[in-house]
Amino acid sequence: MERPRGLRTCLYDETQLELVLAEMAQRLATRLDRADPVAVVGILRRGAPLADRLVAALQRHYGVPPPMRLDLRIKRYEDDLTLLHPETRLDENEAQRSLDLKDYTVVVVDDVLYTGNSMLRAVAWLAQKQPRQIIVVTLADRCVNRLPIHADVVGVRLQVAPSDVVECNVPPYEPTFRIELLKLERAGG
Repeated sequence: MERPRGLRTCLYDETQLELVLAEMAQRLATRLDRADPVAVVGILRRGAPLADRLVAALQRHYGVPPPMRLDLRIKRYEDDLTLLHPETRLDENEAQRSLDLKDYTVVVVDDVLYTGNSMLRAVAWLAQKQPRQIIVVTLADRCVNRLPIHADVVGVRLQVAPSDVVECNVPPYEPTFRIELLKLERAGG
């Protein structure tokens, strides 16, 4: 997919984000009960590799045993925030349909918390699986949720103009790990 055109400004580079991720892992580790099994759920696309990075940090620095890892495909917006579907879509596969998360602590990870539509859809679906608790984690929170959802662990909080786009560049989808602010190029201007 071609990247949307406009003026990009790097807000956080890879070195800064590694520190942010380490802080997120520390905050998440304090919320986990070692007696409970843990499932880490990445929201595709960029939430999945972020979930992998968090799991690696939890295991390396806090001795957290390998959790169950799965990903959810949820889509409402294109990367430039163009509305794709009027309803937030969750594409459930057969293995996910029969998934048993009873008594698990579920950690759901996404790159940007914007309006809350995607995260609320993920949390509602996961809640039907009867976990002990759900912990919401996001790398960037735009602080403009329109729905009753919040992140329990936030990497960075960004208050930017509604017309601006927060782009989390996460390998393998982009070559470098960074957060950029995109001021979209307007047609005719």
